[in-house]
Amino acid sequence: MSDFHQNNGALRPESRIVHPPLAEAVGSRPLGVPLHQGHLFAFETGDALVQAHDGPGGAFFYNRFGNPTVRSLEDAVADLEGGVGALAAASGMGAISTALLALLRTGDHVIAQRSLYGGTFALLADLAERRGIEVTHVGGDDPAEVEAALRPNTRLLHLETISNPTTRVTDLPGLIAVAKRAGVVSVVDNTFATPLLCRPIEHGADIVIHSATKYLGGHSDVLAGIAVFADPELHREVWRYSLELGATVDPFAAWLTLRGLQTLALRVRRHCDTALDLAGRLAAHPAVTAVHYPGLPGHPDHELARRLLPEGHGGVLAFDLAGGREAARAFTESVRLASLAPSLGGVHSLVLHPASTSHRQLSDEELAAVGIGVGMVRMSVGIEHPEDIWADVDQALAKA
Repeated sequence: MSDFHQNNGALRPESRIVHPPLAEAVGSRPLGVPLHQGHLFAFETGDALVQAHDGPGGAFFYNRFGNPTVRSLEDAVADLEGGVGALAAASGMGAISTALLALLRTGDHVIAQRSLYGGTFALLADLAERRGIEVTHVGGDDPAEVEAALRPNTRLLHLETISNPTTRVTDLPGLIAVAKRAGVVSVVDNTFATPLLCRPIEHGADIVIHSATKYLGGHSDVLAGIAVFADPELHREVWRYSLELGATVDPFAAWLTLRGLQTLALRVRRHCDTALDLAGRLAAHPAVTAVHYPGLPGHPDHELARRLLPEGHGGVLAFDLAGGREAARAFTESVRLASLAPSLGGVHSLVLHPASTSHRQLSDEELAAVGIGVGMVRMSVGIEHPEDIWADVDQALAKA
């Protein structure tokens, strides 16, 4: 107990209830990370408060600048990814937007994959329209294509380890090496792979993004994002911009994500094993014309996936139905164990029709250009028993 609280007996009750004593663990330690929900921190001196403004690793004083629970999450994910620091945000798109807006200026040029999460695709289109930022889209498997797309004003290369929803695996070592030689910042969305299947910083990435809403949180009860940095100056640059943007994660969301991280390894193993089993069964079903899963030998990136993702190929797969858009609708409305719902990476199996939801802003021609068929269904495989998942999928296919 502080000297203030030891000597506050002279205070009237109205004052004492505003300043309760703060209990500290003595002779023991908490096994879980404490939740610091309060957003203000007091100082003994003015100089100490001034110094707290200097960087992302400074003393805590206001949650938009930093919070102990949030810092614990940032440090944990930075450690998993092999980064020097991290910046948590209120959502995955909050993390992506903060990083891109902090680094890009009018007249800059971005190289990005054609097959991207719909929100990222829309953000890049908006930056092109509103800020005069040029965007060139490339595939994820040809370093020569990235080399040819480079311009003197190229500032950033944006990739996804496993693309959403087509599950194409990106040649991170090859593409990032091109960016590195040109002095271009590389940003990799590693949400689908998690740090347990791939660590892009080991392949030269400058920033790694996660929608912590997905696998890191893992229980469909949190909205959060995080960016991990390989360089402390880049970390500081994006952190400073984040203060003005204000896409700050709530401490409780950070605490929930930390809770989810504790079972990440167990969940990811189950996701991967069940997804591979399900993909093989779907490939043999007459109602299915194509299955998109890197673990299958017929996937165009299978050999790359074996090298880049040796521990598993993720818990998301997609498949095309012979009946097209109407068959996809019938399937997604017929599942019973799985749920028709957005998002992914939780313990529940989820299905989605990308053409009418996550990528609804694209025309049929644009969908085809990024490899999304109008009859494609994306499935986030949960941790239910594999046979129960297949029984549900099989009965829904019969109705599609």
